[in-house]
Amino acid sequence: MRQKSYDNKETLYIVPTPIGNMEDITIRALNILKNSDVIFAEDTRETSKLLKYFEIEKPKLISSHKFNENNNQTKVIDYLKEAKKVSLVSDRGTPGISDPGYALIKEVIKEGFNVVCLPGATAFVPALIMSGFSPDRFFFYGFLNSKNSKQKKELEYLKNITVPIIFYEAPHRLAETLNNIKEILGNVNIVIAREISKKFEEIIRDKITNVIPLTNELKGEMVIIVENLPKEEINLSYEDHVKMYVDLGYDSKEAIKMVAKERNVPKNIVYSAYHKNSRN
Repeated sequence: MRQKSYDNKETLYIVPTPIGNMEDITIRALNILKNSDVIFAEDTRETSKLLKYFEIEKPKLISSHKFNENNNQTKVIDYLKEAKKVSLVSDRGTPGISDPGYALIKEVIKEGFNVVCLPGATAFVPALIMSGFSPDRFFFYGFLNSKNSKQKKELEYLKNITVPIIFYEAPHRLAETLNNIKEILGNVNIVIAREISKKFEEIIRDKITNVIPLTNELKGEMVIIVENLPKEEINLSYEDHVKMYVDLGYDSKEAIKMVAKERNVPKNIVYSAYHKNSRN
């Protein structure tokens, strides 16, 4: 399916909203919201505050969160069929990034309408840039499972990734999550970025053992970034290392390049190791 985003076809607009400072919203985002007939919002109370702040009165607000998102699919499609201007917002940041939005977007695409996502606020990008870790390659994971045993299994799966790994976490789960990261990944360098773009923004850069004692005093929205592991800690074969990235969604060509760079070996050696079994 090929989308020409500005061909006058009915469109669902994905509008990022400020994660902290209200001035972070773009002029284009404000214009889209002003011209919307209806806005599907994760929390209509939060979106109402945003609209009031920017003196936007026109749009109809419909609640669309993770518990009713599937039920709203028909509503969105009906509005688009009526040639209404429809937008989707989450409380903060970009819908779909650890926030509701995926189900509606998928259905709109399936029905043949356009989906246009505006550039805008998301917490993990400024956190990564402020971390001091190399931003050339990174792996965004979002929220780990809230159940301790399942979280540890996820971390076991991630432990051989040798680029910065980015997590979101709630303050009341921070201590447990950091202790699990330390148990599975070791005493790694981490960064915690909290309250990004707000008055009390704070960036903590240290070994994880030095950060864990601080968890009781840390409040607000959290981004955790774990630095890539030292190369000598990689205990996977080249083939399994490539398969790990393929399982995470990379195509084999890109995965081979990543492994070759991380292991500091020629790409053809990794290529041969990965394709060895397929030729046998």
